[in-house]
Amino acid sequence: MASAELQPLIYDIGAAGRSGVNLPEPDVPLSPLPTDLMRADLPLPEVGEVQVVRHFVKLSKLNYSIDEGLYPLGSCTMKYNPKVNEDAARLPGFAQLHPLTDEDGCQGALFLMHELQRWLGEISGFEAVSLTPAAGAQGEFAGILMIRRYHIDRGEGQRDFILVPNSAHGTNPATVTMAGMEVRELPADSQGNVDMHALHAACEGELRDRIAGMMITVPSTLGLFESTILEVIDTVQDAGGMMYMDGANMNALMGVVKPGELGFDVMHYNLHKTFSTPHGGGGPGSGAVGVNAKLAPYLPGPIVAIVEEEADDSPPLYGFVMPQKSIGRMKAFHGNFGMHLRAYAYIRVYGDSGIRDVTRYAVLNANYLRAKLMRTYPVPYPRYCGHEFVLEGHIDGADEVHALDISKRLMDYGFHPPTNYFPLIVPEALLIEPTETEVKEDLDAFVEAMESIADEARTEPETLLTAPHTAPVRRLDEVRAARELVLCCAPAMPAH
Repeated sequence: MASAELQPLIYDIGAAGRSGVNLPEPDVPLSPLPTDLMRADLPLPEVGEVQVVRHFVKLSKLNYSIDEGLYPLGSCTMKYNPKVNEDAARLPGFAQLHPLTDEDGCQGALFLMHELQRWLGEISGFEAVSLTPAAGAQGEFAGILMIRRYHIDRGEGQRDFILVPNSAHGTNPATVTMAGMEVRELPADSQGNVDMHALHAACEGELRDRIAGMMITVPSTLGLFESTILEVIDTVQDAGGMMYMDGANMNALMGVVKPGELGFDVMHYNLHKTFSTPHGGGGPGSGAVGVNAKLAPYLPGPIVAIVEEEADDSPPLYGFVMPQKSIGRMKAFHGNFGMHLRAYAYIRVYGDSGIRDVTRYAVLNANYLRAKLMRTYPVPYPRYCGHEFVLEGHIDGADEVHALDISKRLMDYGFHPPTNYFPLIVPEALLIEPTETEVKEDLDAFVEAMESIADEARTEPETLLTAPHTAPVRRLDEVRAARELVLCCAPAMPAH
């Protein structure tokens, strides 16, 4: 149901004879357009440049972004992307560098990638890093494939079970299945930690010789640091398994805790979360992966290495190499280089003390919001949190109001909603992550909005049940929208 007048489609605002550009007469022979690639029924609009610009600027104003306001999307770390990172990524020497350039012609880019590999290893405490995975899920896939290959090389190919907590990211069990292995889910205890009784039962029972490892997010998707993490690591490794850490929540750890020093064997980084490269809209992302010495030979390649040491005051020569037992390439070329640039600039600007401050402020902001909002909303695990926390989106005295209604109403207050209904183990979950980039005034405004919505839920619930009221469209049938996709911006046109 519409709540605001939608602007007309660009197909509807044209008129015969209008043109956005005048091209000079060609000085080469003309060739006809390939008719097999053109749709005869496609009503291409005839519009001027002014109409085109205004049309798309108006469309852009319908989007919400981190540049406009708080984006508290839990588990996704939608932090502000400093514009200096964008400037660095657009430097002509980098932006115009062809991916097939030979190594002699791209030493600057190779140096940057080598430094980023080294810095990510230092931040996480790992021996070696590969930048090639294109996204976090692909980094996960690389990590589990390395674990699988490691066991096979040791003559333990029967190890085909991965333990996964029930609070894990949904990509974790999907990754295990894609790698041809099986998942054993572990429950959480009353404090939100992995249930140690269930873990010991799995590691000491009939599965012991089939456990390949465990995937765990630290802090968990509940926003909680596993207080028993060292015991978890020891238990799995004593059973012959390896420990995989989902690095999606490194915004709560960097500069403070090094997963490699805790005992993890492998971890993926989300450069598009922790190190501020753009996030959302399908990419581009970057899911670099770090490993200890055991798994370093299995890294996906190529990775950047020094292939010729310094001599006669000349700088070292960098080149691409494939690790000895590499699981192979994860994508064409060498990863999303623009994301490597942005992450490099981010780390370079902050330095070691600044990286530590990012974590401190992210954790402070999350605990500030948690302490403020737990006066109004139930908090299932009332512990100090990491960089995010989870509320239950139900309000005493307003039983008909659900988490989705609260989120839809938040849009009317000018805020992007938090993550809804995840993690699945919390009823009516609202997972909130403010990141380190929000100031106290904006956090207070968010708290005030959430408290006002709770009051409305008790006194005028219909306002929430019919929200949003200020968006271009109102409440959608989301199940139908997912099942009956409209992929054309002019739905009245014939389907193809």
